[in-house]
Amino acid sequence: MSNIFKDRDSFYQVLCNGPYLKADNTVTSMEDTFSVIELPKLAENYTEDTWLKLRDAVGAIQNSTSIKYNLEELYQAVENLCSYKVSPTLYKQLRQVCEDHVQAQIHQFREYPFESMNRCWQDHCRQTVSVVVDVLTLFTRLRDTGLELFRTHIVSDSAVQKRTVEGILEQIELERNGETVDRSLLRSLLGMLSDLQVYKDSFEERFLSETNRLYAAEGQRLMQERDVPEYLHHVSRRLEEENDRIVSYLDQSTQKPLISCVEKQLLGEHMTAILQKGLSTLLDENRVTELALLYQLFSKVKGGLPTLLQFWRDYIKSFGGEIVCTPEKDKDMVQDLLDFKDKMDNVAQSCFARNETFINAMKEAFEAFINKRPNKPAELIAKYVDSKLRAGNKEATEEELERILDKIMIIFRFIHGKDVFEAFYKKDLAKRLLVGKSASVDAEKSMLSKLKHECGAAFTSKLEGMFKDMELSKDIMIQFKQNQSEPSNIELTVNILTMGYWPSYTPMEVHLPPEMVKLQEVFKLFYLGKHSGRKLQWQPTLGHAVLKAEFKEGKKEVQVSLFQTLVLLMFNEGEEFSIEEIRTATGIEEGELKRTLQSLACGKARVLNKNPRGKDVEDGDRFNFNNDFKHKLFRIKINQIQMKETVEEQVSTTERVFQDRQYQIDAAVVRIMKMRKTLSHNLLVSELYNQLKFPVKPGDLKKRIESLIDRDYMERDKETPNQYHYVA
Repeated sequence: MSNIFKDRDSFYQVLCNGPYLKADNTVTSMEDTFSVIELPKLAENYTEDTWLKLRDAVGAIQNSTSIKYNLEELYQAVENLCSYKVSPTLYKQLRQVCEDHVQAQIHQFREYPFESMNRCWQDHCRQTVSVVVDVLTLFTRLRDTGLELFRTHIVSDSAVQKRTVEGILEQIELERNGETVDRSLLRSLLGMLSDLQVYKDSFEERFLSETNRLYAAEGQRLMQERDVPEYLHHVSRRLEEENDRIVSYLDQSTQKPLISCVEKQLLGEHMTAILQKGLSTLLDENRVTELALLYQLFSKVKGGLPTLLQFWRDYIKSFGGEIVCTPEKDKDMVQDLLDFKDKMDNVAQSCFARNETFINAMKEAFEAFINKRPNKPAELIAKYVDSKLRAGNKEATEEELERILDKIMIIFRFIHGKDVFEAFYKKDLAKRLLVGKSASVDAEKSMLSKLKHECGAAFTSKLEGMFKDMELSKDIMIQFKQNQSEPSNIELTVNILTMGYWPSYTPMEVHLPPEMVKLQEVFKLFYLGKHSGRKLQWQPTLGHAVLKAEFKEGKKEVQVSLFQTLVLLMFNEGEEFSIEEIRTATGIEEGELKRTLQSLACGKARVLNKNPRGKDVEDGDRFNFNNDFKHKLFRIKINQIQMKETVEEQVSTTERVFQDRQYQIDAAVVRIMKMRKTLSHNLLVSELYNQLKFPVKPGDLKKRIESLIDRDYMERDKETPNQYHYVA
């Protein structure tokens, strides 16, 4: 072997392709010029003899017989011929030998069964080309030539190509139908098509067409036969199978079009049908596994997530609207809303990958359906908070109560008419504070802080004023007791309420015992002496007392309302009274009196006897003191039977809210006009929408503007009626 060039490829490049000989026996390239040793002349007939040996050797390799020549000698002979510029002739002769051999094999590929075809490819192409090239290393193009000849004379043959591709497609179809196939055979044959650079044109196009047809039919059939969870799992399994085929035997270039085809036919063509058929069920049953799979699959398909988003939004509006707009469900509305929100939050977090678009759509949907029924959700949320903050609520610890309040605030944010909530919340807060029914002062202040953070200081100013009144009242009572010169049998506690902070209460005149009246006057003189110019108005409906009572069993203390107190004190003066006698003596309104007597004679703690017996108090009933009353506790609380909030009371509270809204609209209009002086109707309305914090209709705004014009706060422009001027 030549020692001049150790790099055979460089040697072949120099002799056959790049440099050229000059008269002075130097070799010149575009980059270098260097000297070459002058070669001796070849022996006579050396070229012909060498070719005959090479032809015999190649034939032996092609026929899988032994080579009778030394491979090193053959290699040296080839190198020598290349040194004397015989390589082009030698290459042509070798190509012809290979071509003749390949042409002789065509009948095998036409006649052999599918598996034998692969064996022929392995034995007569890969091995032959590989061994020949190993011997004829200098002819690196022979491998490509061998593949080119096989492609030209074998694979391009229509019969061979059809037989090969159909065989491969048949095997893949069998595997898709659940049968086991020889994957190594498919990998080899598809590798052959890829090596021959006919994979895409001869196989892939038809393969994708067959795949498209198969899954189009399968999608149509299974959408009819299976429910949505089953169908989703089937699609997922199909995608896994096709990806596995890519890894096992298909060319990597097929992955994208193949997976797109499966996704289009099994998902893209049925997105709406899948969601119409199964999304509601999946959400109703909280099928989080299938919902996560649904999101995952739809995220792969063009338009999948926007379609899912729309159905998700519609579902929330529909389901939530049923909760809010069904009066029969009012009792459980707020709890149902909280549970529904928790459920949808969990779906968005664990199934929809915390997708912000889905989370925002959920918020928009909640806001939309909650406000489909104005005012009622706000009222019921206020009452729900009252039930949680009221003493006696043993459902939750302080930590759990805090979490409940946080969830309530999330629902509260969706409400447009927050002033309605404020009105009902204030009324219930007043009861809790005045009757001592708050479960926790810390919880009350925590809720107040949350409202202030959400709505601003103006929203909670009156509520904060109520707490301040309670604190100031404690200080005033300390001063009052220190100021008392004469001891009294009655221990008086007074709460001084600022009228603007607290709900308005219907005045009710009752007949108090002389000792109570005297003590009230003493306190009145004390208070007005310190705060001249103020006016006190007693509210007996909010009063309560602790009475000492003696029964056969012994002494007890009963905690009762002021109305119950007035009734019980009568039995210090007599044994038995009729309902009419009690009403005359106490001055309590008839309906309130019947509820009071019912609580004392018909409830769990019956300190009075009613004659005749019964659960309801009727005209003509008579009452006497129950000296035989027994109870395990020393102090007994007798709850007043509360008149359920009537429709009229609810309407009254709502009307007060609307009246307040009118005042706010009027004030906003005057404020805007005073600053702008002249403004068109449309711009004024736009400004009002920006400033007002409650929902309002254009017609309502127009009425308030007309009212202000009538009251000379503003006037229309004489030439442009749609324009207003502020009247100073």
